[in-house]
Amino acid sequence: VQLQASGGGLVQAGGSLRLSCASATGRAFGNYAMGWFRQTPGKEREFVAAVSWSGGRTNYAESAKGRFTISRDNAKKTVLLQMNSLKPDDTAVYYCAADPRDRLGVRRFDYAYWGQGTQVTVSS
Repeated sequence: VQLQASGGGLVQAGGSLRLSCASATGRAFGNYAMGWFRQTPGKEREFVAAVSWSGGRTNYAESAKGRFTISRDNAKKTVLLQMNSLKPDDTAVYYCAADPRDRLGVRRFDYAYWGQGTQVTVSS
């Protein structure tokens, strides 16, 4: 599975960004749970959000609840992360990941495939 994340950029605190992750896979995209993680220098990669195969179930980190929304379009093989009310603490490289099991995992090793990351910078 090849994943390509995009949509990062520089935004002021309180602003919004929408990240997108496009997939190229021989297996049906709907057979992967999808997740977003983020990482800052010197820190572990941390879970942000996950969505089930069908899109019917989601899971969010506490820091993302109420501000971020994960969604997917299986026909377009894309998963989105809408981020609102952004804070400087949200500054990180954001990665999308795919899990062939429908687990909504929060651990990095729950996911078998990773995209290259997109930088999000929130200025105060």
